[in-house]
Order: sequence, then structure tokens, then C-alpha cells
Amino acid sequence: MPHFTSKRRVRHAPADMFDLVADVERYPEFVPMCSALKVRERSQAGEGVEVLVADMTVSFKLVRESFRSRVTLDRPNLQILVEYLEGPFSRMENRWTFRPANGGSEVEFYIDYEFRSRTLGMLMGAMFDAAFRRFAAAFEQRADRIYARKTA
Repeated sequence: MPHFTSKRRVRHAPADMFDLVADVERYPEFVPMCSALKVRERSQAGEGVEVLVADMTVSFKLVRESFRSRVTLDRPNLQILVEYLEGPFSRMENRWTFRPANGGSEVEFYIDYEFRSRTLGMLMGAMFDAAFRRFAAAFEQRADRIYARKTA
């Protein structure tokens, strides 16, 4: 059962990092392997909490897979929870947490997943691990570009 956790300290405010990760429609512009993302539904689930249902397509060489997930954007707690709904996984859970840290923030990324197909798992597994290691860096680099004016 593959899982990956990353904690990074960044110089940007937790709320800014939350906004950056919550802007899922922009993922194809900078997230490794994300070739498409479409939000199918949006709803409010309480004060400052928004729930999205989104389809994400990941591509790597000749492999192209899409999956649907429910994304809970919990602004009051600066947390994002992604729950798997359908696609090539038997299960998948992803969580982002943003905490204040020394004038910036600590960003924690956690994902736990398992492919439905053992063959797809073997094919995609090592590549997914490498991509997850690049995820945090991709978000931090994007934050540096977007929020450079705030920190300059």
C-alpha cells in the first residue's frame, strides 16, 4: 500500500499556500503529470468550507489515466482533503495541511493510494513515487512566482 508524506517549510503565508493548492483548475499548468483537470461540481459545506468534485487526468509517456475525487477545501482549518471517487485506484486519500512557521508556513502533503490493477500499479508505481517527490517542489516554485511581490 504505497503512501508518501512530505513536510516543507516555505516563506509564504499558510493562507497563500492554501489558496495556491485550492486553485485546482491551474494544476495542468505546473503539477507534474497532470495533463487535465475539470471541476464538475462546487458546493458550500459550512462557513469557509467548499467541496469540489473534480476529474484529473495524469499522463506519463504512453499511459493516460483519469480519476474523479471529492476535494474538501477547509479554509478555517487550512486543510485540504481529497477523497477518491472513481478511476484506476482501489483507494486513494490525499491531505494537505498548512501551519504557520517562522514567518512562513509548514506545508504537509500526504497521499495513500493503491491501484486497482496490479499491472498498472507496477507500471505507474515508481513513476508516481518520483512525481510525488516533485509535487511539493512544484507548488513551492509556483508560490515563489505568484507571491514574489508579497515577500520582496
